[in-house]
Amino acid sequence: MAVVPVAGLLPCVAPGAVPREPNPEQDDGFRRLSARLCALRPEDSSSARTEIHLLFDQLISENYSDGSGVAAEDVSALLVQACRLVPLNQNHLVSKVSQLIHHLLNRLQVIVDEQHLDFLLAYTISAIQQCSSWTHMEILQALAALVYCNGSKCQKYLPDLLGKTGLLMKLSDLAQSDPEVRRAAVHCLANLCLSVPGQPYLEEPYQNICFQAFLTTLQSPKSSDMDDITFCMLLQNALRGIQSLLNGGKMKLKQTEELGALLAVLKKSMFHGLPGLNIEMPSVLYPTPLPQYDGRPPVKPQQSESSASRPTVNKKKKSKVKPKKTQQGEDEEESGGEMEAAPVISTCRGNLREGSTRHTSSVGVQGLPLDGSGATGKDRVSSAFSSSSWKRVSSSESDYSDAEGGMQSKMRSYQAKVRQGALACFLSTIKSIEKKVLYGYWSAFVPDTPELGSPQSVSLMTLTLKDPSPKTRACALQVLSAILDGSKQFLSVAEDTSDHRRAFTPFSVMIASSIRELHRCLLLALAAESSSQTLTQIIKCLANLVSNAPYNRLKLSLLTKVWTQIKPYIRHKDVNVRVSSLTLLGAIVSTHAPLPEVQLLLQQPCSSGLSHSSSATPHLSPSDWWKKAPAGPSLEEASVSSPQGSSEPCWLIRLCISTIVLPKEDSCSGSDAGSAAGSTYEPSPMRLEALQVLAHLARGYFSMAQVYLMELGEVICKCMGEADPSIQLHGAKLLEELGTGLTQQYKPDSTIAPDQRVPVFLVVMFWTMMLNGPLPRALQNSEHPTLQASACDALSSILPEAFSSLPNDRQILCITMLLGLNDSKNRLVKAATSRALGVYVLFPCLRQDVIFVADTANAILMSLQDKSLNVRAKAAWSLGNLTDTLIVNMETSDPSFQEEFSGLLLLKMLRSAIEASKDKDKVKSNAVRALGNLLHFLQPSHIEKPRFAEIIEESIQALISTVLIEAAMKVRWNACYAMGNVFKNPALPLGIAPWTSQAYNALTSVVTSCKNFKVRIRSATALSIPNKREQYGSVDQYAQIWDALVTALQKSEDTTDFLEFKYCASLRTQICQALIHLLSLASASDLPCINRTLTLNGDMIQSYILQFLKSGAEEDDTGAPRSPQERDQMVTMALKHLNSVQALAGDTAKRAVVGFLEDTLAIYFDSSG
Repeated sequence: MAVVPVAGLLPCVAPGAVPREPNPEQDDGFRRLSARLCALRPEDSSSARTEIHLLFDQLISENYSDGSGVAAEDVSALLVQACRLVPLNQNHLVSKVSQLIHHLLNRLQVIVDEQHLDFLLAYTISAIQQCSSWTHMEILQALAALVYCNGSKCQKYLPDLLGKTGLLMKLSDLAQSDPEVRRAAVHCLANLCLSVPGQPYLEEPYQNICFQAFLTTLQSPKSSDMDDITFCMLLQNALRGIQSLLNGGKMKLKQTEELGALLAVLKKSMFHGLPGLNIEMPSVLYPTPLPQYDGRPPVKPQQSESSASRPTVNKKKKSKVKPKKTQQGEDEEESGGEMEAAPVISTCRGNLREGSTRHTSSVGVQGLPLDGSGATGKDRVSSAFSSSSWKRVSSSESDYSDAEGGMQSKMRSYQAKVRQGALACFLSTIKSIEKKVLYGYWSAFVPDTPELGSPQSVSLMTLTLKDPSPKTRACALQVLSAILDGSKQFLSVAEDTSDHRRAFTPFSVMIASSIRELHRCLLLALAAESSSQTLTQIIKCLANLVSNAPYNRLKLSLLTKVWTQIKPYIRHKDVNVRVSSLTLLGAIVSTHAPLPEVQLLLQQPCSSGLSHSSSATPHLSPSDWWKKAPAGPSLEEASVSSPQGSSEPCWLIRLCISTIVLPKEDSCSGSDAGSAAGSTYEPSPMRLEALQVLAHLARGYFSMAQVYLMELGEVICKCMGEADPSIQLHGAKLLEELGTGLTQQYKPDSTIAPDQRVPVFLVVMFWTMMLNGPLPRALQNSEHPTLQASACDALSSILPEAFSSLPNDRQILCITMLLGLNDSKNRLVKAATSRALGVYVLFPCLRQDVIFVADTANAILMSLQDKSLNVRAKAAWSLGNLTDTLIVNMETSDPSFQEEFSGLLLLKMLRSAIEASKDKDKVKSNAVRALGNLLHFLQPSHIEKPRFAEIIEESIQALISTVLIEAAMKVRWNACYAMGNVFKNPALPLGIAPWTSQAYNALTSVVTSCKNFKVRIRSATALSIPNKREQYGSVDQYAQIWDALVTALQKSEDTTDFLEFKYCASLRTQICQALIHLLSLASASDLPCINRTLTLNGDMIQSYILQFLKSGAEEDDTGAPRSPQERDQMVTMALKHLNSVQALAGDTAKRAVVGFLEDTLAIYFDSSG
């Protein structure tokens, strides 16, 4: 018989799973009993009923263990045969066959196939309708097992189950007299909502019906006839049902009332059974920046208040009760949550199927690995609920034996599971709504600093500090992390203030207060926690907070407190704690870097905060394993010296280097599950995190990192020479950050004093070490394209001044590698190579090499044809850089480059740029930049050739259309910039070519109507570039440009976007410059038009020109004269030109225009003294 085994903890069989070897004994037992059952025929006799009873009992009592080898289709066929043998008027047999359905599906983890499901569903629904009420409990258990993971196959029966008079609606109603039946009906609803990826889900009307049923269940108080444990199980089922709707069903909570009602019951359930708390909640939470109700606990407020300030979560008597072995995948019952060594994740579970059977399983409790144990720990929000592991259990909510801990322990366990289920459901809710909606409820779940004398309001931190279960504490921390994740924009409004006398608290101050309270509470939790798994979650939550809080707007000391308290945990015995501690340190050195407070912390002596900690000392390893430095004075020696004169410039860099390169100490390896067997180094996650911290330091605090430049180079060489691709990759990324830091120091706008920079000869030594080391091998490692791409990025960060000083063979190696990798089939590698070539083509030592520039151009043009958008975007950026190089070379005194550069290649570049200008915005923005540069570069010898005439026309039309289209503002800005570059080429027939009027019309349209003021500024700049009157075309064309600029000046404050107001002054400055430039070129024929405008708007124009003359230097990129002297010189020159114009006979326009400028200058000089 072909067997389809059922694997693992999951009740669903994974497609393609490798079959297990069948158990012959179990298989034979099942087959023998199945054959006997199939041989029976329906017979209404006492002996037949007795035989069926005995067979059912034998099938139920058969010892089924994991992977029993019984085929799923055989189980389904047997159940169908069993139902056919049992008429619905035999209540006892119906009850027994229901037990059999529930038991076999649960024990063998079988999902009934569609063929048999139809019959079994019809049978169970009829049984509920016709049989006595005392059988309903068992029938509902069978129904729950049948619909589990089969919701999409039950469409035919949904009206009977979920309609207005549906069975499950009636049995789950508050009016249901039997509490166990009500619980079982809600459990059926929850299993019906459980989704299977890739299959249709419940239709929206049925989703809403189920959601309302679950919500009503959660909102309803416990009835007098329901015991506490049944009530807890009822709440768990309702919470799991809502979570299934939000996760698999992708249900959207669109109504504020709907979301508010759900959040209210979730908050209430989050604290269910928590000792010392009995909160009253409104039925709906409404979004508001201020707390809308007083969440102070009415029971024992003094005790609660003291508990908030002095956490006592770890001072309970430890229970020695061991968890019982449970059914396949079923959760252990936790003894009050006091098994602190149990994995954090494993408790975040509930029940998928229910029942009252008391069978044990040979499978022990399974704990999922904590997030970060096998990765770098960078995922800020860990995933205790990511697989909904809190709900992975069998169909039996097994009873808890009094002998295993007593009713009190059992009660605490069920209450803790309700809290965990509420937190899991809250996490799914967070993921299903927009962040801006979520943050309206910030104050309901995140603590605020309490008023003097007032108790702390209940929040997620209440659970973190007071819940007796470490697993529930971890779940609460993960929910808080999910709230904090992506909160940077929301928290950016926070601002500390010392003014406490206001009549109201500003929103910015309230958020700042909340951030301070989060720091205080999380550090309290850190000091009090003893569970390593929960400790890891606290530190990750702190890292998430640090990554998003605006410390540049807050008072000092917050980061110092975190820094001081986390340092001892770097030596914790648990590797997950050590990794997350480094993650937190990385978050501190990367947030708003560089911060003066962090700069001081980095300069502290290495032993500060490491020799002692708060009252709750972490489990430290006895030896300072990381203090063994490979070079220089040891950290112990450094710590003995005076704090101000420590010989170790940065202890954190030394720690990271030691973590990466030194062998681990045995004492630290107790929980190092992440390390490879036999590895002499720290576990891989620890080393990866140390490399990332070094990269953060190189990016934000390069002045610290540069002291260790050569040593870090040796670290990089070691990492890139290892076998582990992830270590190699992070080594390459560290190299890129160091290279970028070195390059930034030598940029023209760098504020670093020359004597503080790394000398060029040292940079040359550093890169020579890299190029003689494993970097070339990484570039050629085609088995790991991500590493190749990262190595390309690192190679592109080389300092241009250092590149020119490298040995020739190393220069040739770099260029050859990049040009060769441009042919790679991998898109990541090709994109990185295209970008690197775009960097190299700007190097002063390479940009005049015609052969290199031509080779690079051909490589880039090939990449512009790639199918990958990312490759084309990088290639377009590089093409823009290459054309910048053409312009730089054109402006040198040596004409040889222009003469030697191929005209055919220019044609190819123009054609490729035209095609790229029709691509996506990411490509288009740089394509138009390249077009502008290429048209600027064209020499008269090119323009005279007939083959260039058509391509020039196409290029300019491409620019005109890009200026006018509703594309991204960056694209239109670049198009206006490119048009200005076109106007700079005196060899082009501007003013007489047919495209002249189209180009000017496009720019005047933008300058008067574009919503984005930066684009308007750029178009006004382009309009002021032509330096000859004939380039502006006819009198009508000139008049149109003049009128458009005047209109633009009038509308320079017309915007509905307040973000544009900061550009108003720059826009007016540029328009005034353009108007004065036009006046300085005006002919006699243009003066009447100018005079007309001055007659209508002279006062307005004069006021803005006076502002232009009086304004000082502004930070803009328009090229407008910066000093007042330059600006009044412009007006004076325009006046001088107008005076020299020969006025037309009888025309008074000249006198009026000259008089206007003279009056303007007179007013300006009078006001300036």
